[in-house]
Amino acid sequence: MITRSLIFLFTVGLLAAATPEQAVEAAHRELWNRFVDEHNLILDYVGLKGEIVRPTPEDCRDMKPSALSWGVPNEDGPMFNGLYLDALCSRWLITRDDDIRAKARRMIYGLIKVSTIGKTPGFIARGLATDGKTTYPMGSNDQTTPWLYGIWRYVTDGLPKDDAERQDLVQRFIEQVKVLESNAWKVPTDGPPSKYRGDFAKPTWEAVPRLLFIMKAMHAFTGDASWQQRYLAAAHEKVGKGQRERLEICRIGMVFDPGQGERHSWTGSECVICLRGLWEMETDLTLKNVYAEGLRHSAEVAAQSLPLIEKFDVNGTEPFNVDWRVMNAAWKPQHSEAEAVAVALAGLKLQHAASPRMTIEKDYLREPCFAAWVVTLCPDRKFVMSNRPAIEMVITHYDFSRVYLSQFFPVESAWWRMRLMK
Repeated sequence: MITRSLIFLFTVGLLAAATPEQAVEAAHRELWNRFVDEHNLILDYVGLKGEIVRPTPEDCRDMKPSALSWGVPNEDGPMFNGLYLDALCSRWLITRDDDIRAKARRMIYGLIKVSTIGKTPGFIARGLATDGKTTYPMGSNDQTTPWLYGIWRYVTDGLPKDDAERQDLVQRFIEQVKVLESNAWKVPTDGPPSKYRGDFAKPTWEAVPRLLFIMKAMHAFTGDASWQQRYLAAAHEKVGKGQRERLEICRIGMVFDPGQGERHSWTGSECVICLRGLWEMETDLTLKNVYAEGLRHSAEVAAQSLPLIEKFDVNGTEPFNVDWRVMNAAWKPQHSEAEAVAVALAGLKLQHAASPRMTIEKDYLREPCFAAWVVTLCPDRKFVMSNRPAIEMVITHYDFSRVYLSQFFPVESAWWRMRLMK
């Protein structure tokens, strides 16, 4: 049965001027021309000519717009760098292009930078102020997970230039994990208003694949049998109110936070990449099949977001205000994580009201692009290829030179992962 959505997608595909290959190259050029900053970090948003209002050291110290820095243009450097390395590594595996390898190394430089500017061991900074060294005090599990995954992916796929670089990155990975372990798997901040932001030991989808991935990767990097033993014990441990094994949570796959009423493949993707890593590292077929099942379920959930492109008007002229300081009208002193979250959410409401195009791009560009990538993380080739026409329509739908958010970059990951499946 042909639905209205499929008819729309088919029509868009016919009208699109670019082939998927051309669209991916356009996305790549736009990202590197406009969104990668001087610190080798991917920005959240900029103006169409690259305009950016970067926070000052005073903004960071005063925790404006919030200690979490939600809504500023350099809010997600380690998150985006780590996730984007999936695209660059996949492309390099196919092309062996030295330029792509060099760009991947720049992403690694950015990850190293944000892990070395804080005063607290294990703190991963989100981005840098105008002085190139000051940052907001709160990172998160959503910054730390891609930091770990990006380094693991880069090393595992063989991109280090020599053994010295490989050993250096492996040691950085190990040191980061040991700090997390020493903090009972909580993610350290760099000072008030709270000591932690994020917890890998929680008995939820948000945490379970991350913890298992970390433990399995530690065994892969160190060869220490105790990490394998801890990984298996954690995988089979029954946790949470339902007393389910962590493996069962992985089998269920990606779920969105209840009550939000929105789809969040962009944050959900972080646990999906951990499942993918587990699937790649696992040699026990029973466990490997559990991760494959979770990846398939995650892909099925994500595929539901692909038709959202029909709600994105490429020629839309809604305003986008790059000056995030509109959020400061909601600012209050913050003395706890909960207060920081409340201030951040209040500020985002003001920002979205001032920038209708931002909301549109978050809902109908960010979500379909991340969803396309999540589908391609599934190792079931038949399922992925059954979604290929819809994924290619996502890839070709946008004019990347006319969008403000950088979060179209997963179309590169989706494309190169489909190429790897051939």
